[in-house]
Amino acid sequence: MNATIAPAVRPAPRPRLPDWLRRPLPTSEGFFTTRRLLDDLKLHTVCESAKCPNHWECWGRGTATFMIAGDRCTRACGFCAVDTAKPLALEQDEPARVAEASRRMKLKHVVITAVARDDLPDGGAAHFFDTVTAVRAANPGIVIEVLVPDFLDRDQSLTRVLEARPAIFNHNLETVRRLTPSVRSRSTYDRSLSVLSKAKAHGAPGMLTKSGIMLGLGEREDELKTALGDLRTVGCDILTLGQYLQPTPKHLPVVEFVPPARFEEYGQLAESMGFSHVASGPLVRSSYHADETLDQLRDAALAKE
Repeated sequence: MNATIAPAVRPAPRPRLPDWLRRPLPTSEGFFTTRRLLDDLKLHTVCESAKCPNHWECWGRGTATFMIAGDRCTRACGFCAVDTAKPLALEQDEPARVAEASRRMKLKHVVITAVARDDLPDGGAAHFFDTVTAVRAANPGIVIEVLVPDFLDRDQSLTRVLEARPAIFNHNLETVRRLTPSVRSRSTYDRSLSVLSKAKAHGAPGMLTKSGIMLGLGEREDELKTALGDLRTVGCDILTLGQYLQPTPKHLPVVEFVPPARFEEYGQLAESMGFSHVASGPLVRSSYHADETLDQLRDAALAKE
């Protein structure tokens, strides 16, 4: 008797992107120059590991978001394309290599992020400190922004990062409270708010805090308004709102492609709630055009004088 073989179940095809989310492939020499430099220094970027739709543009502009502590994450968030695997040991010369890249690229603003390293007692906080310190020594005057995991809200880890005195401390809320358990691995909504609150309270004078939310995962407008209010309650200064895009068929599906007009409305709402700077649009990401943020804040301050 022949056994019946069940047909393989194929993932549902990803929906076709609307026109406003389509990006051209790289053609500029700047893109390939950045590619060669990153390869030469053996550096990881969130641009590539997370399949960011903007990395063609950003690399073409000679910018990149450096991802330290390896390219293997200890968490498996439903939205993120970074590999989940047992991490390798930290590379002790990585801070120096990131610093050299910032020098060669002549960056005025650098964004440094990392995979979650729950395997380490400090979650990788000391590695952040060493990298920020090395970059500042190699490139005096550079504006340094860190985009950090939650470090399980350990005070000692947060303090270590803040001791490096970044100009901007970024930690993403990612989504609304109701969706957090299905979107984020091990992270909690309240823990992220606590991280941002502690950073604001204990960071260096003048340090700005920043957070981002993805739209299109099924959030309701009232839930988004509540999340924005919660971020303002903990003193968050800078906000990014962008469209979630499913990186592979195994990740969470897109529930809605939010049209640009609604992003504009949400951006205006956030500004009315008191955020110092808001970037809201389908292709906005945490570090997208991050180098323009402080310039825009300075221009706004001058306009008020």
